[in-house]
Amino acid sequence: MSQNNNSDTAFKTVVSADKKIFDLKLKETLKYKDMILLFVKREFVAKYKQTILGPLWAIIQPLFTTVVYTIIFGTLAQLTTADAIPAPKVPTFLFYMSGTILWSYFSSVVSATSHTFLSNAHIMGKVYFPRIAMPIATAISHLISFAIQLVMFAVTYIVCIINGSAEFVFSYQLIFVPLSILQLMILSTGIGIIISALTTKYRDLSMLVGFGLNLWQYATPVAYGLLLIPAEYVGAYNLNPVTPAILSFRYGVFGAGYFDLKYYLLGWVVTLVIAFLGLLLFNRIEKNFADTV
Repeated sequence: MSQNNNSDTAFKTVVSADKKIFDLKLKETLKYKDMILLFVKREFVAKYKQTILGPLWAIIQPLFTTVVYTIIFGTLAQLTTADAIPAPKVPTFLFYMSGTILWSYFSSVVSATSHTFLSNAHIMGKVYFPRIAMPIATAISHLISFAIQLVMFAVTYIVCIINGSAEFVFSYQLIFVPLSILQLMILSTGIGIIISALTTKYRDLSMLVGFGLNLWQYATPVAYGLLLIPAEYVGAYNLNPVTPAILSFRYGVFGAGYFDLKYYLLGWVVTLVIAFLGLLLFNRIEKNFADTV
């Protein structure tokens, strides 16, 4: 009579109570890529569900914002749109559109990610999956809307080139365009994760997100050029990690403008630190999500 040796059984999943500080479970998250894609589809569809124009709102909103900026800041206030001298040959409307679509993506990801755990609390209590999948899906779903806006920007740029109001220079500087987008994606997700993790206990933070983003926008060169800032404050101004991202995007797509390598690298350092701290904070309080949300 033979006996089964249970010690030889291979277990694929191990459940333990240990929560290591640096156990971010990123490999496990990759196994749930199909679920992330489902979250992306759900969020994108839900955003424009029961709307007449649907995804066209991704174009209408930044387009009208750009028109308002052009009239108020460009025509009435006559704020400079130059980041450096010499300034690129760029129409005011195109300048404002570049900053508007970037800030729109950043702020929308921060805002949506900061509420993602509260809005998905009903799912978290029913099935297990890496909770980090939700903010990742949020950033990707908003990236689809940003891609639509980027196409609108490219079409507007081409029209300006055809009518002679703008110039395009193909150079190595174009590499800063995807890098700037990637930086804003990581930064906004990191900030959103930190806020979402804290709002599971302190709901007051969710009330401050919109207000804080509005103030943050004024400290970012979205509606004006960097030359508006006095030279003695430019260094402190560049400590805002969104600033070098937007400046390097304009520097890359317009072929001229402001670019300082040390502030650009510092922006990336701040971005990665915020993202890392967000993951650590999230990993630490993840086990209590079901009890606090």
